[in-house]
Amino acid sequence: MNNAKATTLGIQHLLAMYAGAILVPLIIGGALGFDSSQMTYLVAIDIMMCGIATLLQVMRGKAFGIGLPVVLGCTFTAVFPIIAIGTDKGIGAIYGAIIASGIIVVLISGFFGKLVKFFPPVVTGSVVTIIGISLIPVAINNMGGGQGAPDFGSASNITLAMTTLVIILLIYRFSTGFTRAISILLGLVISTVIAAFIGKVDFSPVVDASWFHMVQPFYFGTPTFDIGAIITMTLVAMVSLVESSGVYFALSDITKQKIDSKDLARGYRSEGLASIIGGIFNAFPYTTFSQNVGLLKMTGVKERKVIIFTGVMLVALGFLPKVAALTTIIPTAVLGGAMLAMFGMVVTQGITMLAPEISLSPENAMVAAISVGLGAGVVFVPNIFAVLPEGVAILTSNGIVCGSVTAIVLNIVFNMIGSKKVDPMHTEAPEMIDVAKVAEVK
Repeated sequence: MNNAKATTLGIQHLLAMYAGAILVPLIIGGALGFDSSQMTYLVAIDIMMCGIATLLQVMRGKAFGIGLPVVLGCTFTAVFPIIAIGTDKGIGAIYGAIIASGIIVVLISGFFGKLVKFFPPVVTGSVVTIIGISLIPVAINNMGGGQGAPDFGSASNITLAMTTLVIILLIYRFSTGFTRAISILLGLVISTVIAAFIGKVDFSPVVDASWFHMVQPFYFGTPTFDIGAIITMTLVAMVSLVESSGVYFALSDITKQKIDSKDLARGYRSEGLASIIGGIFNAFPYTTFSQNVGLLKMTGVKERKVIIFTGVMLVALGFLPKVAALTTIIPTAVLGGAMLAMFGMVVTQGITMLAPEISLSPENAMVAAISVGLGAGVVFVPNIFAVLPEGVAILTSNGIVCGSVTAIVLNIVFNMIGSKKVDPMHTEAPEMIDVAKVAEVK
C-alpha cells in the first residue's frame, strides 16, 4: 500500500474516533472548572496521548504491543470516576490514581487471565451500567448550559441541545458506513456552526491559542496517591482490560492473526504503560476503541501501516494548540446533546452485556440487581454510608467501587463457591466485540 492511500485511510480512522477522543477532556475539564487555556492543553495532550498509546499497541515488541491494527483512546467508563476523584480529592489524586492503576496493570498483565474469572459479563455489565447511569446527569446538566450557568435551562440552550441530538439521530438513521460512524462528530460540527450564527460561540480561545507548543509532564500539578482513588481507577482498568480482550480476539479473527496468552499480556502491558504515560503528562488512561474495529471491517483494509499513520497524525495534532482550541469553542449545550446520545449508549452497552446473563440464571439477576442498585444509589446519595469507619468508607463512598465490589463478591457467592455450573466466563471472547459494536463509545 502506498503512503497516499495509507494516509487517506488513516484520516478515516482518525475521524471515526475523534469525537470520542475530544469529548472526554471537554467533559472532564468542564466538570472540574478548567479555563479555556487549560481546556486547550487538556484536549491537545489527550489527542497526542491517543496517538502514543495507539503506536505502543500497534507495534509488536518483546514486552509491549499486541501488533494488531487497533486504535486507542480514553474510555467513557473512566469519565465519571475521574470527575468524582477530581471533585473530592483534587487534580493530583486523579493523576496519581491513573499512574498507579497503570503500574498495577503492567504488573498483573502476565497473569490477568487468572484474574479475569472474577470479571465475567455479569460483573463487567453491572459496572458499565452503573457508570452509564452515573453519566446521564452530566449530559442533562450540559444540555441546560452547564450546572451553575446564568442561562441554565434557557430556550436557546435546550433548542441547541435538542438540535444536536436530532441531527445525530437523522445522520445515524439515514446514512451508512463511514458517515454513520462519524455521526456524533458531524452533529457537533453542524450544531456549532448553527450556534455561531446565533452568537453562542466564543472564538477567542482559538485566536489566543498558539500554533505550536511543547507538552510538559505534570502540567496541572504533582500527582498524589489516594488509596480510594487508586482502587476506583484500578477497577475501571480491569473492566477495560476485559473489554479489550474481546477487541483483541475480534481483530485476531478479522486479520487471521492468531494470538496467545503472551500476545494478550503484551497488549495489557501496553495499555498499562499508556496509562502511566498519560498520568505523567496529565492525560487519561487509554484502552481500545471499538468503533475503529467496525471501520476496519467496513473498509476491509487490515494493514497495520494505516493505523500507524493514524497514530502519527494524532501525535502531530497534539502539538498544535490552535486545532485543540477549535474543539473548546463547542457550546456546552451542543456537547450536552451529543453526550446524551453517547452516555445513553454506555447504559445500553451495560444492558446488552447483562441481558443474556440475567436470562441465564436467577442468581445472575440478583447479582446485577443488587450491584447496580447499590452502586447507582451511592452515586446519587454519596453520604449514605458516611457513618462507617474510614477503612470501610473507601469501598462505600464511591458508587463505582461500591457497585463493582458488590458485583464481584455476589458473583463469587452465587456462581463460584460450591457451584458446579459452567465457567462464569462462558462467553467466548470473539463474541464480546458485539457489545463494543453496539456501544461505539469507547
